[in-house]
Amino acid sequence: MTFKILAPALVVLALAAPAFAADYQTNLGPMPLDDETKAVIAGRGDATATSDGKTLSVKGAFHGLPSNATDAHIFVSPIAGVPGKQILDLDVTKATAGTVSGEFKLTSAQATALRTGKLYIQINSEKAPDGVPWGAKGTLWGWLFPAHETVGPDVPQEGHWFTPQLDTPSR
Repeated sequence: MTFKILAPALVVLALAAPAFAADYQTNLGPMPLDDETKAVIAGRGDATATSDGKTLSVKGAFHGLPSNATDAHIFVSPIAGVPGKQILDLDVTKATAGTVSGEFKLTSAQATALRTGKLYIQINSEKAPDGVPWGAKGTLWGWLFPAHETVGPDVPQEGHWFTPQLDTPSR
């Protein structure tokens, strides 16, 4: 009898509880380089993101672009490291250094893609070439992975933070 009384109360509490918030981060680096593109693609940056499963807030900074940033986006990829499809537009400073930001309502598919390491940020610039395999005018990019301790150069990174899809329960 106690179960009959407690079960509905537990359901109401679970639905009323705030959604679990998660933090993500990325290191923004140059797109793939070759002899032709290394003169027009350069720079570095970083970004953080917070999500409660329904919204996504992104804040970041970049510097060292060889030409002004033109736009920035969040893309969804089939798997980390593979170029994907543009899904969200970010606000970006139209200069060689500046900030990138945005706040979005996520679809359930986008929230799942974030949790499984399939979303990445791309900042485009004026001089980056069109028509390359990883997308037009890309300069900096970085995958949004769960927040983790960042170690110095030449220090092995411990843990499995770089494979977030392994941490996701079966869907």
